[in-house]
Amino acid sequence: MPGRRIRRYLRHGLLPQLAVFEAVARLGSYTRAAEELFVAQPTVSIQMKKLSETLGVPLFEQSGKRPILTDAGRELAAACNDIFGRLEQVEERLIGLRDLDHGRLRIAASSFGKYFIPRLLGEFCNRHPKIEVSMHIDNWRGIRQRIQENADDLYVLSNLPQELELTAYPLLVDPIEVFAPAGHPLVGEHRIAFSRLAEEPFLLREPGSATRRIAQEACSKNGITPRVRMELASDEAVKQSVIAGLGIALLPRRIVDSRSDEAQVCVLDVQGFPVVRQWYIVHQRGKQLPRVASAFLDFARANADPELFISSAAVARSQALAGKPAR
Repeated sequence: MPGRRIRRYLRHGLLPQLAVFEAVARLGSYTRAAEELFVAQPTVSIQMKKLSETLGVPLFEQSGKRPILTDAGRELAAACNDIFGRLEQVEERLIGLRDLDHGRLRIAASSFGKYFIPRLLGEFCNRHPKIEVSMHIDNWRGIRQRIQENADDLYVLSNLPQELELTAYPLLVDPIEVFAPAGHPLVGEHRIAFSRLAEEPFLLREPGSATRRIAQEACSKNGITPRVRMELASDEAVKQSVIAGLGIALLPRRIVDSRSDEAQVCVLDVQGFPVVRQWYIVHQRGKQLPRVASAFLDFARANADPELFISSAAVARSQALAGKPAR
């Protein structure tokens, strides 16, 4: 129930008055506001007088012909931005619940997701061309924060945050390999002990990255402290640094995606690799998804790129390729 202090707002048609006020404040003119809202100029003046009486404070001072916001007016103008912005969000949600073809999909994915989520979105949007899509890419820590803030409809990530209550659907898997620049002394060797990498310069993702966590866990498991030469904020930056000969790195196999890359970077045959990582599409447990988000969830689960579903046989082939240019 609304608090007593704001009940008077509910008796005076406040929302239309705020719409008029916002236009006057933004345009700095009663006349221009009237033209934008398709009402007569005296109607604007009357609405502003009623709004000022309802709030009990003057909202404008007159400086020549131009209305100037008072301190109270500036406070109300900022509140209007919040109110109308929130109403737009509510309307987007309602559209999504009412109509699949006119809704908005908000999805966030950790870094590797940028290599396959756009493909799914492209085909989905071809089927539903009138929907709007917002896609946010961040590292694992950033996606966890967005889940906590309920900032999006769906999230794509590996390594589910155990402290959060999520409904998760397996989407695909991808192998993590040890990459080195072409011509590295270990290229072509077989069954390399991970401990032999202790003297190699490592290239790591930034703190908060799931790929970094896998690298740290592998080092800890094998009792070595990596010699970290660089920390970089994306898999692509790490790959380019490997190509440049700056060090070795743990990366998703799919990061090598061109003939040029294949000639410059190699997979090392390291014991215990590849590490096969499971990816999920998730939402908060109990969340009522907008219709468009529910439709994309079903679509993604049914149509994720078959090449990204790595079977045990494919992993074996991946190991067989070690020491050869990555494919």
